[in-house]
Amino acid sequence: MNIVRRLVTNAMKLGLRVLCRIDAPDMNKIPAHGPLILYSNHTGSIEVPVLYGEIFPRPLTGWAKVESWDNWFLNFIFTLWGGIPLHRGEADLAALKKALAVLKQGYIFGLSPEGTRSKTGKLIRAKSGIVLLALQADVPLLPVAHWGGEDFSANLKKFKRTDFHIRVGEPFKINTNGSRVTAETRQQIADEMMYCLAALLPEEYHGEYTDPDKAQGKYLINQHGSTTGVTAVKRG
Repeated sequence: MNIVRRLVTNAMKLGLRVLCRIDAPDMNKIPAHGPLILYSNHTGSIEVPVLYGEIFPRPLTGWAKVESWDNWFLNFIFTLWGGIPLHRGEADLAALKKALAVLKQGYIFGLSPEGTRSKTGKLIRAKSGIVLLALQADVPLLPVAHWGGEDFSANLKKFKRTDFHIRVGEPFKINTNGSRVTAETRQQIADEMMYCLAALLPEEYHGEYTDPDKAQGKYLINQHGSTTGVTAVKRG
């Protein structure tokens, strides 16, 4: 399976580099070892194979809607990559346990807090599920933003290459200072995380996260152990 995964992933990466001009100057900021929750915005289907190919051979997996396994091609790809089926719209404890298990094994776990695709490419309001995972896993989180991929399908029809940009932020962890974590608190933390993501994107993609004054970073601790605002988390 490892040989097949390597062959398929390298072939996919080569094909995507033909179809896209990939601008990813700081992928070296992704840690070479250790568990990590990598979160990004979601604009379509192209970012998953692009990011997977750019991060490979580091072990990377994530949740995918369970319906994806009904498609023979997606079934093959997600099974090959160790994807975890997720029943959306419900508390899928089995999927959560599998995510925690792979993180303990040192994997990168990738997901989009938005939970669904943004048709415009602009950020939409995050869901708080990522916070539940992060609090239980107690591992670093890393924002990785991308843009340009939302034009992939239209460009493909015109036989035009797509400019796909990737920017990597700085790792941080969540600190609730021992306070009770309510649903409101989880949403606030998720929003703070999205402001970290917005800080990596051009302004026209900020969407729901356009007001930097709301980006307090109250619950985010940077790599130096300080509770800081978004700017400091981004720059470390």
